[in-house]
Amino acid sequence: MPIEPDTKDWTWVLHERCAECGFDPLAVDRDDLGRRIRHAAAAMHQRLHGDAVSERPDDATWSPLEYAAHVRDVCGVMQTRLEQLLGEPDPEFANWDQDQAAIDGDYASLEPEHVAAELDLAAASLAGAADGVPSDAWERPGRRSNGSVFTVETLLVYALHDLEHHAVDVTRA
Repeated sequence: MPIEPDTKDWTWVLHERCAECGFDPLAVDRDDLGRRIRHAAAAMHQRLHGDAVSERPDDATWSPLEYAAHVRDVCGVMQTRLEQLLGEPDPEFANWDQDQAAIDGDYASLEPEHVAAELDLAAASLAGAADGVPSDAWERPGRRSNGSVFTVETLLVYALHDLEHHAVDVTRA
C-alpha cells in the first residue's frame, strides 16, 4: 500500500521545537552542523544493519530502509541547493517531490547495504560542505517556488532537522 503523501509545510521547524523528535532549531550552532549531519546519518546507517529493516511498522509509515533512502536523497537535494546558494544570487530551487522520489526510486526494494554506503557518502559530502561555508555566506538567500525563503544557515538547519527527525523515526520503531 502506498504511503499517504506528506503535504505539510515543515518550514516551521526553523523557528519552533519539533514535538515529534525534540529538534530545537534555536539550539543549533552553525559550527556544529557538519558533526550533527554525520551523527544523524550514522544512526540511520546503524539501523540499516538491524532487524526488519525493510518492514513497515504499519501501512502509513516507511520502513527503516525507505527512510534511509529518503535521507540519502535529502542530503543530495540539500547539497545541490547549498551549492546554488553559494554560487548564484538569490536562486529559486527546483521542486522536489519526496513522495514521487520514493516511488520512482523504488525505495522499498533497494539493498540495505547499498543504501547504507550511498547514505554515508551523501551525508559526508553535505557535512563537508556545511563545514566549509565561508563566514560571509551564511545569510545568502534563495527560495522555493512556493516563496519560502531560506538562507545558507536556515537551509542547513532545515536539512539537519530532516536527518535527525528520521533518525528518531527509525530508532524508535
